Amino acid sequence: MDIENMKAFVSVAELKSISAAAVKLNHLQSNMTAKIKKIETYYNQELFIRNSKGVKLTKEGEKLYHQFKKILFVWEETENIMKKHAEKLRIGTMISIGGNQFSSALNKLYITYSDLSVTLKTGSTEYIEGQVLLGKIDVGYTIGSLNNKKINYKKVGYEELVIIGQGIDQYTIFDDYLRKKNILVLSDKCLYLTLLCNIFKDMKIQQDEIIEVGDPESLVQFALMGMGISLVSKRIASRYNIDNYLEVPSPYKYVDLYLITRLNHEFTPIEKQFIELNNSLSNTIRGIF
Repeated sequence: MDIENMKAFVSVAELKSISAAAVKLNHLQSNMTAKIKKIETYYNQELFIRNSKGVKLTKEGEKLYHQFKKILFVWEETENIMKKHAEKLRIGTMISIGGNQFSSALNKLYITYSDLSVTLKTGSTEYIEGQVLLGKIDVGYTIGSLNNKKINYKKVGYEELVIIGQGIDQYTIFDDYLRKKNILVLSDKCLYLTLLCNIFKDMKIQQDEIIEVGDPESLVQFALMGMGISLVSKRIASRYNIDNYLEVPSPYKYVDLYLITRLNHEFTPIEKQFIELNNSLSNTIRGIF
């Protein structure tokens, strides 16, 4: 069984679309279809159910998908060992995403590579993009982008946003609640601050002071004790067991998540493994890496 065919199968399974997988792997759609057909013929089983929305794995297809994922992980590991790539991973992410998002993937890599060296930087979108351009990190995850022409952006998911604060319940009126409230943010360069200020401006709601907090846990605590309101992802609200929050109006409800690298960056086997592990382990941030 050819490795490239395995990669094609896994991509189609994860994207639930032959055409989307063809774009991702830079193949013609007809070639991608042929690869899937070849695998189904080899195992003499139907592995995908085709429908108007795309494709879905059959039960046997699910089994094969998990087996191929294991094989591809070992393949990347072998490439790393035999080609003598340095066992290092230099990554960055937003403070609001944080290292917790990557802990499971990193744990697996540490088990595989005993000498693995990891650099993890957190900060605003501007900071992470700057670290990529300076060569301090090689791979970053950012919420939103600055559209820098020296950076390669790949959309990998999205965040759903909510407002948190004290005393929110089912009867809370969005405009009234936000009026004259302090805004709590991680930093003055935080993308969430820009988004929240846009909400105040576009909806003609008067805001109060902007207070920089510095870390997500303190931000949540200060919001719930009544120091102000904050715009956070629903994932963060769930992490801190916040059930009462305000839904954000639809024009501002979602923000894109990007995987970023320098232009023409070639992923090392360890970087590929890290990205794939995030895909399969976390099924992540309101989308898929």
